[in-house]
Amino acid sequence: MSQCDTCAYFVYDEEYEEYVCEADMDEDDYGRLMQEERSACRYYRDGDEYKVVKHQM
Repeated sequence: MSQCDTCAYFVYDEEYEEYVCEADMDEDDYGRLMQEERSACRYYRDGDEYKVVKHQM
C-alpha cells in the first residue's frame, strides 16, 4: 500500500475513471515533487477521520 492510498487528497475522479491527487499545487511544485527522491510526500494529509475523533476524546 502506498502513502497515497491513505491520503485525504487522493480521490476518485469519475470523468477519468481513476484516482487522482487533488492537493493544491502548481506546475513547479509538481515538478519538484516528481524529482525528489524522498519517500514522504510533503502534501500528504492523513484521511483517517477516526484518528482525529480519537484524539479529541
